[in-house]
Amino acid sequence: MSIRLITFDLDDTLWDVAPVMHSAEAALRDWLAAEAPRLGPVPIEHLWAIRARLMEADPGLKHRLSELRRRILLHALLDAGYAQAEADELAELGFQVFLAARHQVQLFPEVHPTLERLALRYTLGVITNGNADVRRLGLADYFRFALCAEELGIGKPDPHPFQTALRHAGIAAEQAVHIGDHPGDDIAGAKAAGLRAIWFNPQGRDWDGDAEPDAQVQSLAELPALLERWEHAR
Repeated sequence: MSIRLITFDLDDTLWDVAPVMHSAEAALRDWLAAEAPRLGPVPIEHLWAIRARLMEADPGLKHRLSELRRRILLHALLDAGYAQAEADELAELGFQVFLAARHQVQLFPEVHPTLERLALRYTLGVITNGNADVRRLGLADYFRFALCAEELGIGKPDPHPFQTALRHAGIAAEQAVHIGDHPGDDIAGAKAAGLRAIWFNPQGRDWDGDAEPDAQVQSLAELPALLERWEHAR
């Protein structure tokens, strides 16, 4: 069957996420220092302890990263002595500062030309476990849909996000391919749901996952030619 649907991971597939998260954390720390001085320089160990308690009480937060971060902030503020109402307000404002900085991504240079070319021929979608929003990144016009674990209540590698993508597109698994950087979440997850899987591997690392990818690329610019080869090999 010919390929009709391509789904994309976001973090570390369309951009390098590490510098983005470092900048977002720094922006949040600076904002908290100015707006929540009673919090002070919170030791990272304290934040991890809060996170562990929250995750133990509600394991579903694993797939709700925005809510998890809001709650960590709230509990840290309450621990610092802020009243509930003020802590609620500061936690939400702080989260919005973090989220705005989290969207200051540097797209890989081939992202726009590759998506523009692929969108002319295929249905494109997003499947992400993160909380980046393609509408805030100027990418929404390329994608028919964007699915995130936070909204679905479960993330990759569970088959549900991939099956939901197939339903959104009205396309059989045999006609779909997913591309992402994570051997488990992206490659094993897509393969388990019946999709083909392309491993985005810009560093040229050796494969160390279980389910082998159907192909790998070091640049998204390789995708159109790869898909063409698959079409002609039918």
